[in-house]
Amino acid sequence: MSQDLWSLEDIRAGGKRALARALSNIEANDGQLRTAQLLDEAARNAKAHVLGLTGPPGVGKSTLTNALIKEWRARGETVGVVAVDPSSRFSLGALLGDRTRLDTDPCDMGVFVRSMAARDRLGGLSHESLAAIILMRAVFDHVLVESVGIGQSEADIAFAADSIILCIQPGSGDSLQFMKAGIMELPDIVVVTKADMGAPARRAKADVQGALSLALRTKDDWSVPVLMVCAPTGDGLESLSAAVDHHRRHLLEHNDFSTQRSDQMRLWLTDRIGLKFGKIGLSHANLDQALSKTGPFEADYRITQELTQRLQS
Repeated sequence: MSQDLWSLEDIRAGGKRALARALSNIEANDGQLRTAQLLDEAARNAKAHVLGLTGPPGVGKSTLTNALIKEWRARGETVGVVAVDPSSRFSLGALLGDRTRLDTDPCDMGVFVRSMAARDRLGGLSHESLAAIILMRAVFDHVLVESVGIGQSEADIAFAADSIILCIQPGSGDSLQFMKAGIMELPDIVVVTKADMGAPARRAKADVQGALSLALRTKDDWSVPVLMVCAPTGDGLESLSAAVDHHRRHLLEHNDFSTQRSDQMRLWLTDRIGLKFGKIGLSHANLDQALSKTGPFEADYRITQELTQRLQS
C-alpha cells in the first residue's frame, strides 16, 4: 500500500492537493484492506449534506451546479463536486468535460471538483465515484454529485445522495417520458430549468406535478416541490436553495439521515457483491453478519476474500 494514502485527519489538513492524491490512491489500490478501512473511517465521520443532481443531457445541470457552488461559497460553506461523465463501452474512457463547464476558481481552497467516468455502470455511478463521494463527504460542508444524465435508467444516484434534484427541460417531452419511468419515484426536489422560456416552462411544471401525483413514493411525509429556475439570471435560485435546506432539516428532524445512509450502504454492498459473484455468490454471503462487525467497505473486502477462496478451493 502506498504511504501516500494518508489518514482522514491528514487528508483534511492537507487541503485540495492531499484530497486529490488520496482519491487517486484509492482508485489505484481498490480491493486492499487499508483502502476499505479509510473509506469506512470517512463514512463514520461524514459531515456534508450530499445533493444529487440528475436529469437528461443538455438540461443545464452544470449551469445549475455553478449557481449552487456560488450560493454556498457566498455563505462561507465548503463544496466538493463529483461530476460524472458517460463512458465509452469499448475503452471505458470518458471525455470528462463536466469540469470544463464549471466556472470555479482554482485558487479557492473551499471548492474541489473531481471529474469521473461512469465506466460500465448504466445507472451512472461507478464504485470509484461512490468512494470519492464518501471521502469528500467527510471533508466538505456540501457534496454535489452531477450524474451522467442518461434519463430513465439513472437510479444509482440513490446509493449516495441525501437529497436528489431532478432537472426537467421545457419543451423536450421529458416530463411525459418520466410519467412512465421509475425515476419519478427518486427526486426530493424537481427543477424546471430554463424558466425564462415562459409558457413551455409553466406547462412542463404542470406536467411534472401530474407525473409526481402518479408516482409510487415511500417518502410519504415529504411533499416534492416543483420549482422553476433560470440559473444564468439567478431567477428561482433563492427558492431552490431554501428547498435544499428545508429537505436537509426535514431529514435531521425525522432522524432519517442515519437510517437512509445505512440503507444506502447495504444496497450498495448487495449490488457490489452481486456484480462480482452473481446471484449464487450473493446467496452465500452473509451481509448482515458482515455489516454487524465492520463498515460496508471492509465488509466488501472480507466477503470478497471469503467467496474468492471458496471458488478457488
